[in-house]
Amino acid sequence: MDIQIIWIIIGAIFIFVGIVGCFIPILPGPPLAYVGLLMLQLLDPPAFTTRFLLIWAGVTAIVTFLDYVIPAYGTKKFGGSKRGVWGSVIGLIIGVFFFPPFGIIIGPLLGALIGELSAGKTSSTAIKSAFGSFVGFLAGTLIKLIATGWMGYHFMKALI
Repeated sequence: MDIQIIWIIIGAIFIFVGIVGCFIPILPGPPLAYVGLLMLQLLDPPAFTTRFLLIWAGVTAIVTFLDYVIPAYGTKKFGGSKRGVWGSVIGLIIGVFFFPPFGIIIGPLLGALIGELSAGKTSSTAIKSAFGSFVGFLAGTLIKLIATGWMGYHFMKALI
């Protein structure tokens, strides 16, 4: 098998795992997708310019940073606690693995609610906080998915 094809296959795997990583918190989606772009640089001739790769490295770093900040901000804005954020993450993991496809939406919401209730919040406060955590989580996921999707687009475009 030609080495060029091997780099393309490895890059495609990284792009795919990067997209999956947008939904599973254990996998760093955008950085994995960026590695997929880097795999195309091993082709002869390289697929992208240095400027293009530097811009996407910056986008990847910003999106990865925002992924940690946005859910905490959403939780804080709605009066939530760290337990709400952790509950949202745990709920997502349980929802994705045990109750797909709806678990990806219901899991973080229920997890945040249980986390807030375990922190001693009243039901109404816990619901409000859980909603903030959930909105923050969804916003972070959407941003990661958009960035990773664009990297996937550029990956495919470079092959055509």
